[in-house]
Amino acid sequence: MSELHTTSLGETGSPVVFCHGLFGQGRNWMQIGKALADRHRVTLVDMPNHGRSPWTERVDYAEMADAVAATIDEPAALVGHSMGGKAAMLAALRHPERVERLCVVDVSPVSYRSSDEFRGFMDAMLGMDLAAIASRPDADAALAPAVPDPGIRAFLLQNLQRDGEGWRWLPNLEVLRRDLDALRGFPETDAVYEGPVLWIAGADSGYVRDEFRDEMESRFPRVRRVTVKGAGHWVHSEQPAVMTGLLERFLDDAD
Repeated sequence: MSELHTTSLGETGSPVVFCHGLFGQGRNWMQIGKALADRHRVTLVDMPNHGRSPWTERVDYAEMADAVAATIDEPAALVGHSMGGKAAMLAALRHPERVERLCVVDVSPVSYRSSDEFRGFMDAMLGMDLAAIASRPDADAALAPAVPDPGIRAFLLQNLQRDGEGWRWLPNLEVLRRDLDALRGFPETDAVYEGPVLWIAGADSGYVRDEFRDEMESRFPRVRRVTVKGAGHWVHSEQPAVMTGLLERFLDDAD
């Protein structure tokens, strides 16, 4: 896989690498990254098939994890949300020498049941007639019937970019939709990561449950779980100050 696109913040301190979730970009972590950049060297990664990173022919978490690990020059703290959390977990399992500590945000190393929500988002995005879009308000109006929640709609539309006189989607929507089952899954592995792990859950989300604890602890025995009140799946955007505080303490922990 070609080199992933990254954004760097901060010039001193220990390295911290952030991985975003499905439909995201590295800049989703910008607010928290800037808050940490006075004491850490922060890298925001555009994951494969997203943002300005290259597209691939298939979704493969092992390839994703290896590509993330390739962005790390020295042992670093690795932070990942959702899809990026699964890639970060696998990067720690496959390349433990590069991951000094790991923070997993609202996802578990399990295969989730099928859901039509994300497929519906991709169907709606692929179904838009981009040639008929003259402005971002036009795009918002076109997506509104299929995605009535304005917050989710705004998040998805961050992926719409001007392309000359027209528009294009940054994510590789066709492949992501085709391989949605792979995105829901987690590869089988006997590897164990012995470094410290912070496992953050949104209290209003169902991605981190007690029933998943054994799967997490068998692979990450030094895991500590924290649940954030007033947050759903997008913990870092819904409770950025809490998320920043948790990361600051985790990064400064001598353990």
